[in-house]
Amino acid sequence: MDDPIRLTVLFSGHVQGVGFRYTTRSVARGYAVTGYVRNLPDGRVELVAEGTPPEVRAFVEAVQREMAGYVREAKISEEPPTGQFPDFQIRH
Repeated sequence: MDDPIRLTVLFSGHVQGVGFRYTTRSVARGYAVTGYVRNLPDGRVELVAEGTPPEVRAFVEAVQREMAGYVREAKISEEPPTGQFPDFQIRH
């Protein structure tokens, strides 16, 4: 079995005010991932996802495909998972 991973993705571009968080939460329902998506004060959107590597990577790719018209850059970093999230949600 794959050990869980945690990816943090910082999306920049025209990513706030376009339904990015709601679309991301909707996409998350199709994957076995936990975490959150939130707007940052500097205009970027932060996505944190935990799960098995194939699920997390497929989820992030699906979000990037879905929101490609709005994203100028996506910075992805990997950290050890914390297991702290019960589900995937929008944070305010």
